[in-house]
Amino acid sequence: MTTEDDIIGYTVAYDNEDITFPVYVVVTIAVALFAVATVYASPAVGLLALVPTAYAYYNLPLLEAGRPRIGSGEYGLFVEGLGLIGWRAIKSIENEVTEFRGTPSRELVVSLRQPIAESLLVDWRQRPYFRRPMRLPWSMKDQRVIRIPLDIMDKPPADIHGTLVRMWQFYRGG
Repeated sequence: MTTEDDIIGYTVAYDNEDITFPVYVVVTIAVALFAVATVYASPAVGLLALVPTAYAYYNLPLLEAGRPRIGSGEYGLFVEGLGLIGWRAIKSIENEVTEFRGTPSRELVVSLRQPIAESLLVDWRQRPYFRRPMRLPWSMKDQRVIRIPLDIMDKPPADIHGTLVRMWQFYRGG
């Protein structure tokens, strides 16, 4: 397994039902602003159109249906744009629920035994230049904790968490 396209095993992609609509709306707004800027020769409106264009470009991965974002196999847990983390390097996998303005948000929290550089079996952090400003399906505040939002994935959060925990326990040998 050398690239993200060679993934075999349990995979999870972005859910395309609810999250694509806002991206398409923003693209429509950007096109409309560029059209107005062109028709009226207004550089100010053209500059204003860059804001929704940048937002749409950042969120472009949400439109890529079926592409694995996270998953697991016999060697470990893979995360798009991060790499393949060996099962033995994982200390815990938890499903954390936080509330923001009354809306629950579920995240998969993966705690590592050592820093990320030592935990990766395959490092995919170097991405092509055109993909660097795009959304990643994870965040990391320190080198030992990875947070992955589950509400935007195509499978229920409890199923994702349960499957990953079962595979982690099986492949790490306990």
